[in-house]
Amino acid sequence: MNILLTGPFGNIGQAVLAELLARGHDVRCFDVPSHRNRRVAKGWRNHPIHIQWGDLRQPEDVRRAVVGRDAIIHLAFVIPKLSATGKESEAEPEFARAVNVDGSRHLIEAVQQLAPEAKFLFTSSVHVYGPTQHLPPPRRVTDPVNPVEHYARHKVEVEKMVRASGLTWAIFRLAASMPIRMIFDPGMFDVPLDNRIEYIHRRDVALAVANALEREAAWNRLWLIGGGPRNQYIYRDMAAKILDAMGVGMLPAQAFTTAPFAVDWMDTEESQRVLQFQTHTLDDYVAELRRNLGWRRAWVAIFRPLVRAWLLRQSPYYHQPVHELRPSSG
Repeated sequence: MNILLTGPFGNIGQAVLAELLARGHDVRCFDVPSHRNRRVAKGWRNHPIHIQWGDLRQPEDVRRAVVGRDAIIHLAFVIPKLSATGKESEAEPEFARAVNVDGSRHLIEAVQQLAPEAKFLFTSSVHVYGPTQHLPPPRRVTDPVNPVEHYARHKVEVEKMVRASGLTWAIFRLAASMPIRMIFDPGMFDVPLDNRIEYIHRRDVALAVANALEREAAWNRLWLIGGGPRNQYIYRDMAAKILDAMGVGMLPAQAFTTAPFAVDWMDTEESQRVLQFQTHTLDDYVAELRRNLGWRRAWVAIFRPLVRAWLLRQSPYYHQPVHELRPSSG
């Protein structure tokens, strides 16, 4: 199948790209030519991919990208943290809207005009439900959306456009899928320790995407894509696993917000039945994190007090003297 993949060089994008190539698909990669993306793309130079650098804000770039494609997998989005653009949706909402909403509109219109028979898969997010900790879990596809941030509002707008497009579509609302470097971002402190959160491994997202292309039952439907019950955590336990794997140890509870965060557990029974994608757990991610750190983990152990101090300085919520750095159970 001839596929256009937007955002191929991000966290989930690279996993999707690898899975599509493993299945023999012809993949055209569309992304912005940032320094980071060009560096990541060099790692794929020995793979049979076609890279088209461009900008979703430019209709002509988008039109060239969709020609001759049988399926569009639309991942590219400016996100709250760690965006491949180097900008964040909440810090620069006008820029984010131009990429996320206007760019998605350009993409949908180009497909309508130039590849109307193509399938269109859009990845949305559990963030669209807003804070739901006061509600009994899990979240379901029938639950109302209540976006409270620019990123989530943009996702809701694009979902509506996709559904109204007249194309053959699928929407995946994804659970949390952390990149290896997530732990060094201040965003880790923006989730309260008692918040429910569901993890999904990026390779399982990729599996769901690739399987959808082969299953007619996947189309013209909205799906919740999470890791399933064995990946449903209270954030305190998830954070402890990750911080312990790094050799840092759990940080004081005062470093984390107490404001509810827009993630929750999800009902994935039907999506798993149709798409058969839940193969990894958070423990797999933690093992990868350990391997990725390699010898550096020993250095973290040696300089543990300094690393903890540095991490605590990233927290906007931590107001204790930085010499109070003993491990905490939260």
